[in-house]
Amino acid sequence: MADNTKLLTGLFKQSEDKGKEYLLYLDIDRLLAPCYEAVCQTPKKPRYGGWESTEIAGHSVGHWLSAAAAMYAVTEDRELKQKIDYAVEELEQIQKYDGEGYVSGFSRTCFDNVFSGDFQVDNFSLGGSWVPWYSIHKIYAGLIDVYTILRDVKALEIVLKLASWAKAGLDKLSDEQFERMLICEHGGMNEVMADLYIITGKQGYLDLAKRFCHQAILQPLSQSIDDLEGKHANTQIPKVIGAAKLYDITGDLKYKEMAVFFWQQVTNYRSYVIGGNSIGEHFGPSDQEQLGVTSAETCNTHNMLKLTEYLYRWSHKSVYMDYYERALYNHILASQDPDSGMTTYFVSTQPGHFKVYCSPEDSFWCCTGTGMENPALYTRNIYYQEQDQLYVNLFIASELTVAEKQLKISQETSFPASNRSTLVFKEANHEKLTVHIRVPYWGVGAVTATINGTEVFTHAKNGYLTINREWKSGDCVEIELPMNLHRYVSSDNPQKQAIMYGPIVLAGALGKEHFPETDILEDHMKLDNHPLIDVPVLVADTEDLNHWIRPIENSILRFETLAVGQSGNQKITLIPFYQLHHQRYTIYWNIMNEAAYHNFHDGEEEELRRKRDITVDYVNPNEQQPEIEHHLSSSNSNSGYLNIVHKGWRDCRDEGIFSYEMAVQSTKQMYLVVTYFGSDSTLYVDGQAYNREFDIVVDGTVIVNQKLEAIHPGKLFDVCYEIPRVLTKEKERVEIKFSSKPGTVAGGVYGVRIINERVY
Repeated sequence: MADNTKLLTGLFKQSEDKGKEYLLYLDIDRLLAPCYEAVCQTPKKPRYGGWESTEIAGHSVGHWLSAAAAMYAVTEDRELKQKIDYAVEELEQIQKYDGEGYVSGFSRTCFDNVFSGDFQVDNFSLGGSWVPWYSIHKIYAGLIDVYTILRDVKALEIVLKLASWAKAGLDKLSDEQFERMLICEHGGMNEVMADLYIITGKQGYLDLAKRFCHQAILQPLSQSIDDLEGKHANTQIPKVIGAAKLYDITGDLKYKEMAVFFWQQVTNYRSYVIGGNSIGEHFGPSDQEQLGVTSAETCNTHNMLKLTEYLYRWSHKSVYMDYYERALYNHILASQDPDSGMTTYFVSTQPGHFKVYCSPEDSFWCCTGTGMENPALYTRNIYYQEQDQLYVNLFIASELTVAEKQLKISQETSFPASNRSTLVFKEANHEKLTVHIRVPYWGVGAVTATINGTEVFTHAKNGYLTINREWKSGDCVEIELPMNLHRYVSSDNPQKQAIMYGPIVLAGALGKEHFPETDILEDHMKLDNHPLIDVPVLVADTEDLNHWIRPIENSILRFETLAVGQSGNQKITLIPFYQLHHQRYTIYWNIMNEAAYHNFHDGEEEELRRKRDITVDYVNPNEQQPEIEHHLSSSNSNSGYLNIVHKGWRDCRDEGIFSYEMAVQSTKQMYLVVTYFGSDSTLYVDGQAYNREFDIVVDGTVIVNQKLEAIHPGKLFDVCYEIPRVLTKEKERVEIKFSSKPGTVAGGVYGVRIINERVY
């Protein structure tokens, strides 16, 4: 089945082509290797590295199937279709090795454990495995996409067998056990079960979709309660997408209310200028734009765009497409390296940092997976057709075919390099059609549409110019989109600003000072291991950006500031963020007038530099990636988030432990800094008192016994411990372990840091 929208020459078509290259490059046998191993069979080729070498393996082949199916729909590439057919045939063969229909990239032992009803669970572990439902969800989604897009019956047969296996096991669980299981990240399992109901009409799948709705998260949203702070961001977004699909199926307003409220809270109060969200993968406090290296996880935005589609279909409000456009250009498009086609996990908002990309064979992060899918989805939502209504939402060079109306419309534009776009009716047979052209929020003055050089439309209603007429071949609609420089002011600091041109975020191109040898990176623990560079404060005595930012002559979308840096003689080059790669940048600036600058002191930046200069390694407890990358080991351990200090914590109780493997420098004296909450003292659970007294152990040696007695009420505080040199001699890493005895609690611990200079 071919898609009815095709990209024409332009920056999105270039990105689409790069995305297709990577899909064709990947070896299906290597992607499927862990699936063979999971059923105790020898794979045809070795598995890939990165996450595919871990127990989350198999998620990538699911992403690949979704991406390849969507890419085939828009390109009809025959080689890609052959690879899809081969992948499906191989999955069919692998499934035959399991008598109950299981197929995935890891052993089903964890699910057998869960189906017994007696299982261990935390935010990112279930039945002793790392997010198993999250991983297998990608295979469900990939097979469903291959069926719905390509009508591949074999893919449907495989996924129905896989669904029958899951349902048989899950039917054994009580509602209480099921809800407890959902504590662990489980992707969009409610969405895929809803999809299977749509495909088959079987009530059991709809019932299972509803059971997969995590009430602890979704119920507050249905009541307009914002309880998102501290939650793992991309764990929640797919849950809400599934709820949106359930509204489409059932008409139950609670599902719609969940989706609308969640979207509003994330886009209005928890997003960055580029449209992305989260810091360290988690939602922070409302109206806080905390800058950092591990901000704006890319697959979050992929999923937010999916959610936005639902909300737009329900109401056709232009505000949804305003967000969609901002996130599409400034995060999704900006996340792909145009040279290699590789994509980002996080997009750093830390001033002076740089983009970091996956490698072709040794990353396979979650965002590598959605990064495969993104280039195939650019045609979505450029247009939206509903009977005799056509909405033009995005100004992207493309061609739309509406077969039932014998219409072919070409949108010719180089936007955003140009502020014009032209709709040409290549084929039309006096068909009556109402065309709605989005009036974007960033327009400076009236957006106008001229038909065949004469009739002019300027009146907007509900965010759209509306043109109702019978169209004939050769009709031409010229759209003018007045753009100008404007500011984005962050929600938490009026001096922290970004500079935009129309919908485009302009980044300061800061060059390659202290730039790493490569911006390909497998290990996110090393993201912070690069020196900061000085980013100038922009000191300007006028509110009009056009007074001190000028277009560079004979350049497109390139600007230069006047000498407005704090040194008084520094000029900065500004370019679209989606064009900026392989150099340092900033998208957020401190912008102020001369008087404000004289009183300005960036204490936050000074503290950040001080910590970075002496830090060898650190872990933020309760955050998935830092804990996984530091090989968290735990028993009788709990983790959570404390809103009043905006930090996650971890503890262990009775005879419990939790430990991390952390880097050290063998030639220097090392110190361990642990962050605690100053109100912590005796913990009472079910009437039993637990003292907070515990051992801290380095590579098997107790270095201190710590007791917490609420000596710093209401705030976090650090304690610095000297690590004996003998424990780090000739070592690159050591185990840092927190250990509790019967009747005691170790922690809560809010941060663990190894430093090479005593400053506390």
